[in-house]
Amino acid sequence: MKIPSSIWTLLIGIVLTLVSFWYGQNHGLLPTAATDEAVLVDGLFNAMMIVSTGIFLLVEGILIYSAFKYRRRAGDNEDGPPVEGNVPLEILWTAIPAIIVLGISVYSFDVYNEIGGFDPHAIHEAPMNQESMKMPGHGTALAATLSDTPPSSEPNLNQEKSDEAMQDPGTAKVRNADQIPQLRNAPGVGIVAPTIGGSPEKAGKPPELRVNVTGLQYAWIFTYPETGITTGEMHVPIGREVQINMTANDVIHAFWVPEFRLKQDAIPGRQSEIRFTPKKAGDYTLICAELCGPYHGAMRAPVVVETEEAFDKWVQEQLVASKQTLNQAVAVNPAELSPNEFLAPYTKDMGIQPEILHQVHH
Repeated sequence: MKIPSSIWTLLIGIVLTLVSFWYGQNHGLLPTAATDEAVLVDGLFNAMMIVSTGIFLLVEGILIYSAFKYRRRAGDNEDGPPVEGNVPLEILWTAIPAIIVLGISVYSFDVYNEIGGFDPHAIHEAPMNQESMKMPGHGTALAATLSDTPPSSEPNLNQEKSDEAMQDPGTAKVRNADQIPQLRNAPGVGIVAPTIGGSPEKAGKPPELRVNVTGLQYAWIFTYPETGITTGEMHVPIGREVQINMTANDVIHAFWVPEFRLKQDAIPGRQSEIRFTPKKAGDYTLICAELCGPYHGAMRAPVVVETEEAFDKWVQEQLVASKQTLNQAVAVNPAELSPNEFLAPYTKDMGIQPEILHQVHH
């Protein structure tokens, strides 16, 4: 009995759908999802993988079938039938991709909004006005966007964020805020700095933990304003929303932990922000995702996600260690020399120039 082509089409469609859904959920291409935001991003990635797998199998299947069925047979020297086109088919294969792209776009925006990437209040931070809509002449439009010219009467919200971070003594020692001017918003609907804020249900609420992050060639330095801890590795507790306030001392760096599924640039003269809620304990790696110099590949830092109890224990250990270090420094530095003077004999043996030590200190 000959099976109708419509039945074959239905069966093939069911098989393609099942295979696409299975592979889209079991591809194993992503690392561990360690934050609440990662789950949302993974859902989007899996949906795109399902669609991509289905399209790939359908297109390649038709190509292989056509190449086999319509291959040239031995002794066949005739021309193929003239085909001028098929308008319904052309409309169909144009409409389907358009619907798919539109659907993924809406889904992507929804995920971006859920992780706090879209902040409608940011529009009001730099309102449209007649002055901002004027186009400066002689090629100064770009300069007006990136610098503080022409002068603006609007408050420099980026500077306010910097001043707030610099109230922490540990952060003030690490950053070069006095050497890097804090840029203003772009004219029009520009924003203060790249920001991934809190999720909609947490909008307007203060974060449960703040960490100031400073990027410099080629290291990450973390300061905890609430405790005064300064460290080269970041510890965060499970279940508490963490707000990362960051900038860079020299060139553009990027805060990227693959397991968090979030990435944010650290830019000189800008105060970037990113929020996330850890959900899975483990040791992860913070990677700089912007080419920042010859040793860019080595710019990594450990990130530890741990329980609330383990985090509190780590905080206490850091506070005790810093106190012991201070007591030792006072004991071996009775003359109260400056940090540069006190460390000069040791840095000379290590091949570290005084200028580098001065830069890190400030």
